[in-house]
Amino acid sequence: MVKRLTQSFSKENKKYKSSKPKNKKIFLQWIIFAVILIIFIFLGYGIYLYFTLPDPVNIGQKMVNQSTKIYDRTGEVLLYEVHGEEKRTIIFLKDLPDYVPKATLAIEDAEFYNHPAFNWKALLRAVFVNLKEGRFAQGGSTITQQLVKNIYLTPEKTIQRKIKEILLAVKLEQYYSKDEILEMYLNQIPYGSNAYGIEAAAQTFFNKSAKDLTLGEAAILAALPNAPSYYSPYGNNQDKLFDRQNFILERMLKLGFINQEQFDKAKTEKIQFAYRKNGMSAPHFVMFIKQYLEEKYGIETVENGGLKVITTLDWDLQQVAEKVVYEGAKRNEELYSGKNAALISQDPKTGQILAMVGSRDYFDLEVDGNYNVITAHRQPGSAFKPFAYLTAFEKGLTPETIVFDLKTEFNPNCSPTADGATDKYGLDCYHPKNFDLTFKGPIDLRHALAQSINVPAVKVLYLAGIKNTINTAHKMGITTLDNPDQYGLSLVLGGGDVKPIDMAEAYSVFAQDGIKHTQTAILKVEDSKGNILEEYKDQSEQVIDPQYVRLINSILSDKEARLGLFSPGNQLEIPNYEIAAKTGTTQDYRDAWTVGYTPFLVTIVWAGNNDFSSMQKEGGSILAAVPIWHNFMIEALKKYQPESFPKPAPSNANKPILNGEYIVNLKIGDVIYPQIHNILFWINKDDPLGPSPLNFNDPQSSNWEWSVNQWVKNNLENPDIYNIQLPYNYAEIISSENQKDINIEFVSPKNGDFIIGQFINLSLNFQTKNPVKSLQIYFNDDLIKEENANIATSYILQFVPTSFKNQNQLKVKLCDTLDNCEEKSIIVFKKEN
Repeated sequence: MVKRLTQSFSKENKKYKSSKPKNKKIFLQWIIFAVILIIFIFLGYGIYLYFTLPDPVNIGQKMVNQSTKIYDRTGEVLLYEVHGEEKRTIIFLKDLPDYVPKATLAIEDAEFYNHPAFNWKALLRAVFVNLKEGRFAQGGSTITQQLVKNIYLTPEKTIQRKIKEILLAVKLEQYYSKDEILEMYLNQIPYGSNAYGIEAAAQTFFNKSAKDLTLGEAAILAALPNAPSYYSPYGNNQDKLFDRQNFILERMLKLGFINQEQFDKAKTEKIQFAYRKNGMSAPHFVMFIKQYLEEKYGIETVENGGLKVITTLDWDLQQVAEKVVYEGAKRNEELYSGKNAALISQDPKTGQILAMVGSRDYFDLEVDGNYNVITAHRQPGSAFKPFAYLTAFEKGLTPETIVFDLKTEFNPNCSPTADGATDKYGLDCYHPKNFDLTFKGPIDLRHALAQSINVPAVKVLYLAGIKNTINTAHKMGITTLDNPDQYGLSLVLGGGDVKPIDMAEAYSVFAQDGIKHTQTAILKVEDSKGNILEEYKDQSEQVIDPQYVRLINSILSDKEARLGLFSPGNQLEIPNYEIAAKTGTTQDYRDAWTVGYTPFLVTIVWAGNNDFSSMQKEGGSILAAVPIWHNFMIEALKKYQPESFPKPAPSNANKPILNGEYIVNLKIGDVIYPQIHNILFWINKDDPLGPSPLNFNDPQSSNWEWSVNQWVKNNLENPDIYNIQLPYNYAEIISSENQKDINIEFVSPKNGDFIIGQFINLSLNFQTKNPVKSLQIYFNDDLIKEENANIATSYILQFVPTSFKNQNQLKVKLCDTLDNCEEKSIIVFKKEN
């Protein structure tokens, strides 16, 4: 029994031993099948991914986003980079010192030029570390892999993404060389502080181009991409950043990328990081430029198109402007409760804006610092007066014209006593006061404008015409005041809003002898490929006759005429320079202006509060705005040689009131009638040089005349001898007896003409009541020609001047047989060949 059992077990044991190799073989076959299946699955998945992943042949198109750079006029001072989510500037590998890319290779991928798109050793090392750590601690990615990862893939750490990364890297290296890939990589990777690419990083952290980096700086930048925030030069881990820099330098030495001498020099190099700022210089100006670019080219192009913008800004002048505006506004806040100020300076010969400060501190949100007063609507106060005076001069008035500065009511329906509030229709009466609350009586327009007296200015606006004055302002560059019907006589005292930037253009017309050069802030705009999109070309137009502009300039630069308002040696004067200037203060001291200019520089300063609240009473233009203007100009003019304004021709008016006489002796028959009347008695405001009305029919004349009569009664001895009742039909008698006997017309040259060559061709026309007795022609006071017989109503002469200067006076004197004589002069200029 036992033997049988033993034999049976022995047989079973032999049977088991004979089946064991067979089972092992089957298991091994299953293992091999599974491995092959997995390989095929992965291979198939890999092939699927390879053909469905993006084609990196167009990778360049994925990297076109570049910052728009705004520079000063030299193209060297970067004012601002306009960018979307990424601030980037493309730079070519060939333009970089060789140690710049090598620093990156040393820390990121030392075998970049020796391996294919991926590095097996690095991948296996990463797998081992990750298995050991139990997490994705290492990636083992090459430069090529990092590039495609940054451009095409999401940041999650998965096996699937790693496979995609490897496959994309393989595809990329089929299309591009190693140098091309490295160049794309250096222009793509983030360095922190919103800087993408090594050029943007160099500008951000060292304020220089990547092509100018030192070896030590290159190692610093190479250290950043691994952890831009952690290693940020502006963070709390600067010591760790320098440790990583040292490690990179040691790697570069070990790999033979640099020699010992370079290493030693870099180790001792003192690294100076750029001051961390907002990244914006001349902020109001660059925001003005940015808005212009966005309106013309679109936001997308401006943020990502890589435009290069060369502006007109003079960085030296801009820094002076920012300093004086900030200091002046702080001073005004302490003294006058005026928290803000602004400045714009322009080259009138080109229309180019040289400096713009829109508020005292762009980044001070407590005072609305980003508010740009220069482009805002503000009331100009008396700074608007020259437009009215200019328009009046064009109509025939002169600087010698007399108006009466008296308390005057300008609403014809209100009492001439100028003490009412409203008229019978409920409309406001209007009787403006002067700045000093006094009245000067009869005054010529030269002194009235130079001293910025209000009442004469209102009368001048009425004589010039509100619509005519607005048209003049528009021609010169003012873009507001679109509805002339809504403005009254207060317009001349600043009753309509203007923009300081427009005032700069308009006053540039004064500075440039009536020529308007189109205002610009751009010299050139290039796209990312260097194609010129726009470039400055001077566009100019003679919008005002030079003679009338010269009259304004002669008044605003007349230091003596200004003395009633300013003391000698005031801050509107700068030694050795001829300065024309106008100030302005609005009601309740809400705005204070100073406009001062030379033939080559126009500067406008505004002071006040953004919210239109009033400054204290002392905060007028003289104290709040003039010092800022002076402090800027005293520095700015150091860059320029002195230059004078061309002089106006002498005025030749045909009425005593236009020639500075306010007492007119009317001769009727053999009787003299001394007359003192307001100007509307002597001129028709629509035709000042035409026949005198000699009545009070103008709607304003009655009130103006009442004030004049009161002045005569209260200020002159023997007032009864004036304004005696005139005979019936005196107007017709005077018109006949006082008609001008001689009129001279210059056919050519005209006043202000430029003479080319050495000959002057003179052509004259005469109108005389009596035969001409003699004719004399003077050039710069030298008698050129004299005729005493056979003088017709026209005369032609060609002559060569004995003394031909840049500016010359040509004068004609004509006498008739009754010894009535008339003179007329013009100014002509010599034009150099």
